[in-house]
Amino acid sequence: MTMAQNLNAHSTPLSGVDAPQPAPSKASHDADDRQLTVGRFRRIFMSPEFGSAFAAVVVFAGFAIISPAFASQAGIGNFLDPAATLGIMAVAVALLMIGGEFDLSTGVMTGSTALVTALVTTQLNTNIWFGMAASLVFALAIGFFNGFLVQKTKLPSFIITLGTMFMLWGLNYAVTTNLTKQVTVSGISEYNGFDSAKALFGSSVGGFQVSLIWWIALTIVGIVLLNRTKIGNWIAAVGGNATGALAVGVPVAKVRIGLFMGTAAAAWLVGQLTVVRYSSATVTTGIGAEFNFIIAAVIGGCLLTGGAGSILGASIGALIFGMVQQGMPLAGFPSELFKFFLGAILLVAVFINLYLKKKSQAVGS
Repeated sequence: MTMAQNLNAHSTPLSGVDAPQPAPSKASHDADDRQLTVGRFRRIFMSPEFGSAFAAVVVFAGFAIISPAFASQAGIGNFLDPAATLGIMAVAVALLMIGGEFDLSTGVMTGSTALVTALVTTQLNTNIWFGMAASLVFALAIGFFNGFLVQKTKLPSFIITLGTMFMLWGLNYAVTTNLTKQVTVSGISEYNGFDSAKALFGSSVGGFQVSLIWWIALTIVGIVLLNRTKIGNWIAAVGGNATGALAVGVPVAKVRIGLFMGTAAAAWLVGQLTVVRYSSATVTTGIGAEFNFIIAAVIGGCLLTGGAGSILGASIGALIFGMVQQGMPLAGFPSELFKFFLGAILLVAVFINLYLKKKSQAVGS
């Protein structure tokens, strides 16, 4: 039993001390029987990753049958490209959601960090690595700001980060247009350090963008962090029952602030992948993308109520997102229907997660 499950169990109200203890019922015997018969196959079936992995196979097979080009190397590269940047954010957003919080500023922040790098580099005529370092400090400061306000005010995180999103949105336009008289900052490829930065953030490996490697690496780090470390146990505990977690010594404030700084750092990475690849940054980058990150995490099994979820599932959710986005035009579907299918997939994912949660609670009772 995990720390989160323990906390949930202890948070159940106690009945009267003198109340007679009910005799074991047939239902309780059935529950015990279910516990005894849970095997590896059933645990896999009830895992958050199973539904998303099954959906990914179905989506891939469906598009490959309709359009064989979808399954070619070029076709796979086409859907892995957007899935990689989305997946990087989905890993960080999934950790935050498991910790019981949301961050609506993540989409705009990917554009903000790209703009800070481009503006610092071009306006101060510096090495691009200096611009990236300044951008990272900026991102971590925003993440700390979000986490600190959520912790201190106890307001819902979506309210705090909604305000941050609009502030960043306005700053992106105001600062960029005042300094450059344009909405796009370009030409960073002419500054020192660009070649080495491109090797790390803008190159391709075996026909695939280097962002794919970043995505895989961060997914592995996220899985290990959540499932193999004390910090991962703390994250699930805070998301499941923050009051109980604080009572048993979990540093709730540090965990929350750290999770918001983690999403900010992921947004910085996506911003650098974008600005180096295209050698430019624009004020509209990332607007509205925060909902895509949350959708990918939910498709992958993250509960909107916090306390449970899967990093691997969130990455698979990003993969499904990329396949649907690139597969629909190849299959001849109108691009306007993409949002419709995205909403439908989200609803199906929520229903499946709810079903699996009830089955899991039934087995564990």
